[in-house]
Amino acid sequence: MQQESEVTKDIIVIGAGVIGLSTAIKIQEKGGYRVTIVAETFPTDPKTIRYTSHWAGAHHVSGAYGSKRQREMDSETFDIMWKDSEHGGPVEGCFLRHKNTQYRSDGVDPSEWLDHMPGFRSVSNDELVPGATHGWTFTTLTLYPPVYLNWLLGRFLGNGGKIVRAQLQHINQAIHGGISGLPQEPDAVVACVGLGARFLGGIEDKEVYPVRGQTVVLKAPWVRYGRTLTYADGSHFYLMPRATGDVLVGGIRVAKDWFPVPREQDRDYLLAGGLAMCPELAPPHILAERMPTVDDLRPLIVDEGCGLRPGRKSGIRLATEWPEGSKIPVVYNYGHSGMGFQSSWGSASVALNFLEEALAGEKPGKAKEYEIWPADYTGRRDHVC
Repeated sequence: MQQESEVTKDIIVIGAGVIGLSTAIKIQEKGGYRVTIVAETFPTDPKTIRYTSHWAGAHHVSGAYGSKRQREMDSETFDIMWKDSEHGGPVEGCFLRHKNTQYRSDGVDPSEWLDHMPGFRSVSNDELVPGATHGWTFTTLTLYPPVYLNWLLGRFLGNGGKIVRAQLQHINQAIHGGISGLPQEPDAVVACVGLGARFLGGIEDKEVYPVRGQTVVLKAPWVRYGRTLTYADGSHFYLMPRATGDVLVGGIRVAKDWFPVPREQDRDYLLAGGLAMCPELAPPHILAERMPTVDDLRPLIVDEGCGLRPGRKSGIRLATEWPEGSKIPVVYNYGHSGMGFQSSWGSASVALNFLEEALAGEKPGKAKEYEIWPADYTGRRDHVC
């Protein structure tokens, strides 16, 4: 009978955001792998601009458009999250199942990538909000990132996973050793480095750039539904209810903007856009007396955030490479922009398949690239949550 040391392969996953954690768990639970996560920041740390996943909304509303691969990844992720959100599930209190309505006036019909959602249907004209020409409603879920990310980390550690806190300067520090606590001769490295892919030596992917987002969180437990509204000019607003009784309002998306803290003018922009889409954000007693204003929402603010989504010009990078002079394969899984939570489990499955092909001696050759978003962003305030 073979000993564990003869059959278990050592895998290093770089990054502990939602993509890194999901990918590490997917590899770990496949069996036959001993997984170590190395990262500078973990979910247990205070919020920082250097860790994007904490700042997410986060609801599951796919924006796959014409990408078959994105649709598949998003659908797989939704199915897993839907099961996890069941009554009595392992992290039930993190999720809120709710009705979400997507309103649009930009001529886009999302049916192709959303019609698999529970209860999907188009809405009638008398159900539209001001500024919308069409709408579709369905049931989805919102999750609370700090709880969900820590649950993923706990799940990974509970299954025997190991974590190492370190700031890598070059990917060779994972491939060839040099970091205390990491396997000195790993069988493979999986890079889920998000925005760090732009700077990490050995990757330095200049197609990666930040897509800045800003959100406001209101204490509004009377709102238990989600809405999104995309205008013809591309501007977009969304609100996401959480199991905590809070409602997150967002709609800022600016490419290549590194500003690390919330801007006051963006806060007012979000509050005005959210209120126009959903006057019910205001306290019920105010709405019963008059049309609410942005000033009526200010006392409800409990938090606001700013995150730098990891955008990439050519879309998500899911690929395998053998760095020059190395026999150790590197699998890449980064560049999800604002779709990290929506595609987390699905992209982890693709990364696992690439890993197993590489370890079986199959070299896929040139890195595969999946174009998800347009080749360039105009900097307008678009939606990616």
